[in-house]
Amino acid sequence: MGDLLNAIIMGIVEGLTEFLPVSSTGHLILTADLLGFTDARAKTFEVVVQFGAVLAVLVLYRKRFIRLLNFNLSKTSGLNVLHIALALIPAGLFGVLLHGVIKDYLFSPATVLVGLVAGGLLMIAADRLKRKITAEELDDITYRQALAIGLFQVLALWPGFSRSGSTISGGMFFGASQKAAAEFTFIVSVPIMAGASGIDLIKSRAFLTAADLPLFLIGLLAAFIVATIAIVTFLNLIKKLRLSWFAYYRFGLAALFALLIL
Repeated sequence: MGDLLNAIIMGIVEGLTEFLPVSSTGHLILTADLLGFTDARAKTFEVVVQFGAVLAVLVLYRKRFIRLLNFNLSKTSGLNVLHIALALIPAGLFGVLLHGVIKDYLFSPATVLVGLVAGGLLMIAADRLKRKITAEELDDITYRQALAIGLFQVLALWPGFSRSGSTISGGMFFGASQKAAAEFTFIVSVPIMAGASGIDLIKSRAFLTAADLPLFLIGLLAAFIVATIAIVTFLNLIKKLRLSWFAYYRFGLAALFALLIL
């Protein structure tokens, strides 16, 4: 019963934080540390549960993904697969090259706290230094902006920095609205999360057993349900709240966990 409760809590944390600019990886690491859910099986669970969040994006943006499969690259088509490719290449390359280093040295509560603070400072800078908006909606994003967002996504390889926090900030620096940058982040997250989680899952297959299947499915389902609600809620919130408010939350969270675990 203890493991099932851990699975539900971790699933909720993943779903709630994956697409908010607060770092889902950081929250999972810190939550797992507090729950004492840190063995090899727990690490595999953290990988599996991310697929629940991926599934939420696929369901909510299913029409958009179907359109992307048409491979229409004309300038009048709006968002297309080239935008996605440009955003994926930087983080994909660095992720493959530095995967071992990141897993061995950066997945700890202390490094997460550093990422939370540094990512928060980046978000405040994006709020204060943002340029004139040239991409109000998702289909307005240019190839240059897509590449810039992809470069900022590299920062999210540091746990605690937050993929959405980094990419939304990068989009704002280059003229995208908060909403357009957020939606672009959601869509780009699907291939990069599926790829990264898939690699981790293959490497962790030795820790997968049939007995753990209910545990993983419960966590995945919890992540899917909560992520679906979180995405819709966040898109409404981001119209009203500046990115800095999420940064202040990150600072508070970092301070709280510093007192609890350091």
